Amino acid sequence: MTFTRMLDQLDRDLPAAGAAPATLIGSSLGGALAVLAAARWRDRVDRLVLFAPAVMFAKPGHHLLPPDRIAEWQRRRSLPFFHYAYNEERELDYTFYEDSLRHDPFEAAFVQPTLIFQGRRDRSVDPVMVQQFAVPRANVTLTLLDDDHQLIASLPTMWSGTARFLGLAA
Repeated sequence: MTFTRMLDQLDRDLPAAGAAPATLIGSSLGGALAVLAAARWRDRVDRLVLFAPAVMFAKPGHHLLPPDRIAEWQRRRSLPFFHYAYNEERELDYTFYEDSLRHDPFEAAFVQPTLIFQGRRDRSVDPVMVQQFAVPRANVTLTLLDDDHQLIASLPTMWSGTARFLGLAA
């Protein structure tokens, strides 16, 4: 798994979704991927809904990737990382990190309307970094929630906000 491979997969899948532009919804690393895709395919991506987007992953000094951990990862070639979908640690190859450095969401020039939900108590994605990402972008609306990375306690709030943003609510 790499950002490059995921972007290549989206490049194949977006046309299959039909002629109308798609709304991308992403959480954590999926949120970072959605930002990169929006910058790459402006005509195919209409808007973004992001949950705790890991926009800082490619930034040196990220709190989950201190220099000693990166060195260990490079030396061992893979390390376990917590995988929220499986609710357990899974091995991740070092090539994922190397590839991620080529894809910095902070540098992505995207113009699509974007709604971000971010937990103030998130220990995986730093809320301050998400604010630094969102504030200078006029196309981004950030909602900070009293929640952690999984945002479970905020599901009703996020659903109603997403429905309004997508024009699905009356």
